[in-house]
Amino acid sequence: MLHVIPLGGLGEIGLNAMVIACRGEMLLIDCGLMFPPVSSQGVDVIVPDFTHLRKNASLLKGIVLTHGHEDHIGALPFLLNEVKVPVYATRFTLGMLRHRLHELGVEADLREIEPRNPFRVGSHFTVEACRVTHTVPDAVGYIVRTPEGPVIHTGDFKLDPDPIDGLRTDLERWGELGDEGVLCLLSDSTNSERTHETGSERDVERTFERLFRDVKGRIVVGMFASNLHRVRHVLELAQKLERSVVPLGRSMMRNIEMARELGYLPGITDSLFVPLEHATVLPPERTLVLATGSQAEPRSGLSQLASGDGPLRLGPGDLVVLSARAIPGNERAVSGLIDQLLWRGARVVYPDLEPGVHVSGHASQPQQRRVLELVRPKNFVPIHGEYHHLHRHLNTARECGLAPEQLLLAQDGDLLAFEEGRGHFAGSVPTGRIYRDRFGQGQVTPEILQERTRLAETGIILAALVIERASLNVLTGPQLTSQGLNLDEQVLLTRVAEDARGFFLEMSRELRGDDARVREELVKAVRRAFRLYSTKRPVVVPMVLKV
Repeated sequence: MLHVIPLGGLGEIGLNAMVIACRGEMLLIDCGLMFPPVSSQGVDVIVPDFTHLRKNASLLKGIVLTHGHEDHIGALPFLLNEVKVPVYATRFTLGMLRHRLHELGVEADLREIEPRNPFRVGSHFTVEACRVTHTVPDAVGYIVRTPEGPVIHTGDFKLDPDPIDGLRTDLERWGELGDEGVLCLLSDSTNSERTHETGSERDVERTFERLFRDVKGRIVVGMFASNLHRVRHVLELAQKLERSVVPLGRSMMRNIEMARELGYLPGITDSLFVPLEHATVLPPERTLVLATGSQAEPRSGLSQLASGDGPLRLGPGDLVVLSARAIPGNERAVSGLIDQLLWRGARVVYPDLEPGVHVSGHASQPQQRRVLELVRPKNFVPIHGEYHHLHRHLNTARECGLAPEQLLLAQDGDLLAFEEGRGHFAGSVPTGRIYRDRFGQGQVTPEILQERTRLAETGIILAALVIERASLNVLTGPQLTSQGLNLDEQVLLTRVAEDARGFFLEMSRELRGDDARVREELVKAVRRAFRLYSTKRPVVVPMVLKV
């Protein structure tokens, strides 16, 4: 019997992690993280709950990675801290991963693989990488041969007839497997609701050439630093237009440097680049800024330009291109970024105005249909997407002729069992989301997150009280200082302190000898006094000094 167990990625965008288990061995495909919403106070990353993998660590024989995006490799350092197994990936993906591991001080057994070259993982898995087109070099899907039959995991893919690097999705190989018979297809669902063909990256290249041709001032391109195919043609276009490139943003500089070291930016020389501190002396008509921050992230390169921070100042004649669509939830922030850039006098072009400045890296509905018709799987599980994406992809499979018993609409934690060519639900395993601080220095529990949310909503009052040790008389206080209160509430603090002193003095002198009781009564007195003027319930932190 074969088991397929999604630990993340089915019901959300991100957290991609899929376990394939057979005869006492497990293989993990991808190990990604997710970035939290703004409301997650102080949480920097979200990773899958690896309880199931920790409990079965001796059964995990290897990890294979589809590509180098954070939603597919970002959680791996946290898992490798606890479970030591070999990690297999293509050259560029390993380059991205090495930086992430080095950043967190994690050692790993990394093994480079090539598409169409099968390798063994454990005793029961033969794995073959299958090249796919995505927004990052060296992206692959996987063919996993098991005792129950072959499984295809597409990874993130699209069908681009003319990709920047010339390497198309290997439909021929998937077709060969389709003729052989595929036990299960696990396929990318991100764009399952889009009925038009996903565009080619060449469309963006042609659009950039048209937009950049007559610009008299600076050109600024805001985009994801991980979209190395687009970075490549922007750099090549800058060379053609004789513009020096100013990389803006740490991840942009790091990814360009790594891609050049690994040979993925042929023909790009050191002379093309100018550091930010020297960019002000360049003629605007000879400058191209390649910046992070297309999602209006605070402190990103594009946000600095929009706010006027830093040495570069945008103005009339400059062109800013946002070469990415706003991720759901970021729309208001991106709209505000556009307004700031326009206020500075620059011309701003974004996908709603000029669709050609961005194309997706994911297959749309027609392309997903082509893969389904080519592979003709015995069972189909849509992956990589929110529930409505998975549901629509399942409908596409139904339209392709798959019977209801061949379709499995799974979610994180489901245990899917396959035997004799048929799949069914067979229970569940522990799963969930783990919240972590920046660089994973500590786990943020739901209780801590709830407490942080409360602090953000109510504010904090620090109440300081000085008591004479011998007589137990109140010498001064309580003195109140606050964080997070509005201006009207701050004005009230003097009156609140006077009322709180009166309430506290109702406490008998005998009880003032108990330090814990004194702190407790001080908190009660301040809360009681504050309620006289406001319905808010701020957190009160007592500080009692005996002299």
